[in-house]
Amino acid sequence: QVQLVESGGGLVQAGGSLRLSCEASGRSLSWSPVAWFRQALGKEREIVAALSWSGSRTYYVDSVKGRFTISRDNAKNSVYLQMNSLKPEDTAVYYCASGRASSNRYYIATRTNEYDYWGQGTQVTVSS
Repeated sequence: QVQLVESGGGLVQAGGSLRLSCEASGRSLSWSPVAWFRQALGKEREIVAALSWSGSRTYYVDSVKGRFTISRDNAKNSVYLQMNSLKPEDTAVYYCASGRASSNRYYIATRTNEYDYWGQGTQVTVSS
């Protein structure tokens, strides 16, 4: 059984930092694109950042560029999201996701239907 488990969320003041972690079990992430999505109350789930399996290519939504960094450690079967200079509008439940394995080292996916495994989510709340 494949499981993705996020951790690291919490309450932080605006301007602060958090580091989210996502550990996978039951499946190697080594050949899969991975991503972080978020869903704020009353809004649709949106992509925050994505990373190819090789780590060669990244994608960030405009609102987090320069503040967030996605990374992976294939040896630990884990994905991370470093979030700096947090803003109240970053408040949401954050989800990690893994997509289908690909032979393309540059392949990333940005749509929810391109990911087949999801974590349960971790709440990030940024106070003003």
